[in-house]
Amino acid sequence: MNTQFSEPAGQGDTRVCRIEYLAEVSGLSTDEIEDLVAIGLIAPADEAVRPPAFALCCVLTVKTARRLRDDFQLDRHGVALALTLVQRIRELQAELKALQARLG
Repeated sequence: MNTQFSEPAGQGDTRVCRIEYLAEVSGLSTDEIEDLVAIGLIAPADEAVRPPAFALCCVLTVKTARRLRDDFQLDRHGVALALTLVQRIRELQAELKALQARLG
């Protein structure tokens, strides 16, 4: 495995990786990952940097996308929809947890 990580300029110790690494660890093709970028489900750490680099937190997202694709035999559009719903559920769960913490 020839994986390289780098530090994005001005972001401290937040490590980034290339799209090839995301493809390698997730089992998705680079085209499938580019689809996720195009619809806004993941984004490069810095839009101005070429080739694009992604925060390592994107690894979880692309692995989830691959599991959804494989488990439910989804096409690219189905993966995008399912991943959007999973992310929204996570957001709502975080909001609910915060509200419950405020109420005691």
